[in-house]
Amino acid sequence: MAVNLRDPKLYFNRELSWLHFNERVLQEAADQSQPLLERLKFLSIFCSNLDEFFMIRVAGLKEQVAAGIHELPADGLSPVLALEQISAKVHEDVRRHGQMLNEDVMPALRKKGIRVRHYASLTNEQKGELTTYFKQKVFPVLTPLAVDPSHPFPQLRNLGLNLLVELRDPMQKKEKKIAVLPIPGLLNRFIPLSGKNKGDVLLLEDLIVPNLEMLFPNMIILNANVFRITRNADMDLSEAEADDLLKLIERELRKRRLGTLIRLEVSDKMPSESRTFLQQVTGLVERAIYDINGPLDVASFIYFLDLDFPDLKDEAFTAALHPRLTKSTTIFDAIRKQDIMLHHPYDSFNHVIDLAQEAARDPQVLAIKVTLYRTSGKSQIVQALKEATAKGKQVTALIELKARFDEETNIVWAKELEHVGVNVIYGLLGLKTHCKLLMIVRQEDGHIRRYVHMSTGNYNARTSRIYTDIGLLTADEAIGKDVSELFNLLTGYSGQKEWRKLFVAPINLRDNLTKMIQNCIAEHTAEQPSRIQMVMNQLVDPQMIQALYRASMKGVKVELVVRGVCCLRPGVPGISENITVRSIVGRFLEHCRIFHFQYNGVRKIYMGSADLMQRNLNRRVEITFPLEDLEHQERVLEILETMFKDNTKARLLQQDGSFVHATPRRNEKHVSAQACFLAQANERKQQVDTISKQDD
Repeated sequence: MAVNLRDPKLYFNRELSWLHFNERVLQEAADQSQPLLERLKFLSIFCSNLDEFFMIRVAGLKEQVAAGIHELPADGLSPVLALEQISAKVHEDVRRHGQMLNEDVMPALRKKGIRVRHYASLTNEQKGELTTYFKQKVFPVLTPLAVDPSHPFPQLRNLGLNLLVELRDPMQKKEKKIAVLPIPGLLNRFIPLSGKNKGDVLLLEDLIVPNLEMLFPNMIILNANVFRITRNADMDLSEAEADDLLKLIERELRKRRLGTLIRLEVSDKMPSESRTFLQQVTGLVERAIYDINGPLDVASFIYFLDLDFPDLKDEAFTAALHPRLTKSTTIFDAIRKQDIMLHHPYDSFNHVIDLAQEAARDPQVLAIKVTLYRTSGKSQIVQALKEATAKGKQVTALIELKARFDEETNIVWAKELEHVGVNVIYGLLGLKTHCKLLMIVRQEDGHIRRYVHMSTGNYNARTSRIYTDIGLLTADEAIGKDVSELFNLLTGYSGQKEWRKLFVAPINLRDNLTKMIQNCIAEHTAEQPSRIQMVMNQLVDPQMIQALYRASMKGVKVELVVRGVCCLRPGVPGISENITVRSIVGRFLEHCRIFHFQYNGVRKIYMGSADLMQRNLNRRVEITFPLEDLEHQERVLEILETMFKDNTKARLLQQDGSFVHATPRRNEKHVSAQACFLAQANERKQQVDTISKQDD
């Protein structure tokens, strides 16, 4: 009997799967073995994740409901039912988060000298200093906004903190007045306090409330409570109608600040009358209102990670240098001899920066081409592009203006680079350019050679220290030609359809990955079994999930590491019983995409920028590149095996959608993949140090 692989029971809901991922982040915060500030970091990340989830995913579901769209996802859950289940799940998770923050982590931090103080507990000297600070730094930029028939409820900033203030005029004792006081985002929320304790801070809102009389003289302050609104931040981009993509993005960014209201967060100390007022003026249903126990916007508590309390953080780590890159005369000499693989953050991202800087200064380099999706605020790679342009080299930067929440930063880079003469391109109509590519064209002994860096991660020095990614430096001629032609496709009118070694979305990536899975199915035998191993951030695409189901049904062992959303249901008898799914949430954000196919004695390993989602395979420019060097293949297989052995930070996805912590079997040692990779990096550093001493 034929199996219906489109049965909704075979799929998890994307949004609910994401919430389970954020629950795993919360579990890391609950882990008592973690240093205290690392636990606070995970509490902060949990909130930051939720902010984006509401701005994009919940907003999208609400738009579908408003538009009367009845098309169901693969799991069959309607947007209306999804919103109900999301609300129930998030309310419970937010309750657990507040309990953990207020009853566990913050009390423990207080004992270690990090305290969020209450204004009433401060000394008179501290209060005097704060009054001066308030008058000089805070008061001049505050703008109280009356709310009455002649003053409608204001258009408040997305994710901004606000105070709802209830007042009374002494001359009108029965009539209450309401004002809203937006707290400017440019002011420091955490105010360090004087005194011997270097970890004492006061929250800005807790300074403003005791000084409200300065803003409302001759009025009686009845109460003041913090609230926060979340707006729809997804952009409505119709590029077909835009003659200037830069102006379109700038216009949509202005609209984002005033997007539709999605969520209201209020202090659980807020009087019910005030809460009802906010619900009425925002027009939100009850399930969209979240009562927060403790401070709002805990995402900003990442501030505490910058305090000088090393004993409360993970042990400091310095990335390893690659021995061949430290020994060679130039980085080009090293790459020309053999491909070089870098596993970040364990291997230093400085090598990629060095490549860009050396290319900018090398007189033999003729051209540099790069894709920039997300980059850091003071990007050394961007500075290298400017330097190269100043030296007369041909420099092209494809900057993806549609990189969500980095649009403003990328607009700044685009204008800055255009100003110095870089050829700035914004990509293809209707597609995001998400591939990570740097190509250097160099003249050597009368001919042209291309040097290429390809990666699973962005050209961002900051995130390279906290995201796990793999990059490849190569002078392979076929890859160089592929990358060159891909840049021509991105910058000009190339109709390139054929590629030598790269898989390119949306052209042939889906078909080639499907073909690899089909090869594993066709060649699988009991004597020579096939095997599929994949590592990615998200697994959503129904067609790719069905291909993996078919592999499992043939008996192929399928091992998956999916950090975030996974819509595939493992362990279903007769369908997915040969599939295991694990998620690793730890010190670093797992960001690699690795695809390993083994069949009939053949081993194929690919890495790239794409997750298995419709958007990556259909609506983005992505690349997946082969790993052909046997030494590198062995290292990646070791990385995979270590991840699949993780019984410390890994959670195993169950058939019912829950996750169970992986635990060691009897007499089995504890394995944390990230801890293993850190230990290996330290060994490589010692080897480099030994070589350096011998050379000296």
